[in-house]
Amino acid sequence: MTGSERGQTMAQVDTAETGQGGAGSRDTGSGTWRAGIRRAVRIGSRPGPWKRGLVLAALALLLGLLMLLHAKIPNRIGNLGSLVETFLPWFGLFIPVLLAGGLWRRSASAVAALLLPVMVWLNLFGGLLGDKSHPGSDLTVASHNVGADNPDPAGTARDLAASGADVLALEELAQQARGTYEKELAKTYPYHTVQGTVGLWSKLPLSDTQPVDIKIDAGPLGDTKPVEIKMGYARALRTTVATDHGPLAVYVAHLGSARVNPRAGFWTAHRDRGAQALGKAIAAEQNERVVLLGDLNGAMDDRAFADITSQLRSAQDAAGDGFGFSWPAKFPVVRIDQILVRGVEPESSRVLPATGSDHLPVAAGISW
Repeated sequence: MTGSERGQTMAQVDTAETGQGGAGSRDTGSGTWRAGIRRAVRIGSRPGPWKRGLVLAALALLLGLLMLLHAKIPNRIGNLGSLVETFLPWFGLFIPVLLAGGLWRRSASAVAALLLPVMVWLNLFGGLLGDKSHPGSDLTVASHNVGADNPDPAGTARDLAASGADVLALEELAQQARGTYEKELAKTYPYHTVQGTVGLWSKLPLSDTQPVDIKIDAGPLGDTKPVEIKMGYARALRTTVATDHGPLAVYVAHLGSARVNPRAGFWTAHRDRGAQALGKAIAAEQNERVVLLGDLNGAMDDRAFADITSQLRSAQDAAGDGFGFSWPAKFPVVRIDQILVRGVEPESSRVLPATGSDHLPVAAGISW
């Protein structure tokens, strides 16, 4: 074999070993074609924007239905319905969370489903977002749970006296601090009355003052206690304030506490019983002009207050700016300190600066 023939033979061997040549090129083209088909199949099998994020869409719809049908949530198990209604405004925080998830998943269905909770929340609370107050009023009323453990009752009294309120209600008056409040408020408020742990200070004369039984003691044991003993720790009163526009019936109340615990859930038995008793007292009130001031230990969205809210309206809802949360003072998350009225027109409602109490004071201007 000549040198030339040997070179041709070796070149053919090299071509076969390295896979080069016409057949190899055809194989490469076929592989590229198959890879392209697989890629197209994968793209085509991906869910579209309306099929992605279905779990998020379902959660958005459930959130909307929860807020829309909150009154249908039963209270049979741990007062769940009342608990939801107490913190109902805060359920709106789930909306931006679900929106962020829907955008991250590029889910059109999740974003569209959020329209339901957005519309429900705005329908329930949108009216509280703006300032509905009006300048001027005939009378300014204020209420404050001063706190039995308040470390500075004198400072609290001075702050309240400087608030400009004509009528001032105090709740949770500790016996040892009562004298301090009476001394510090005497100059600004010449008239006052105290019944048990609640009191009212006024620039205008008071009359027809009496305690209101809100069933703090109930059952056989409570029935055995003398009235004078019960009134020693009374938590509600009714009085008449003499105004230039005629008599104004003023109620001051501090309803029982509400507690959340693993066994009982949202425990509100004493509070709910007191709310019903207070509602009956207001229903029997002969004066058409009524103001209720106090720590009711609950939000007015809670069904437990239906006997009260069916007769009185919230000054904060009618003439406030925002939600007016009042508790706890360091980071308020719920409004449990209320000013409710009937027969007068709320002009403004506001939360006052913090004092030494764990509650914030609340005030409202009313007119005839």
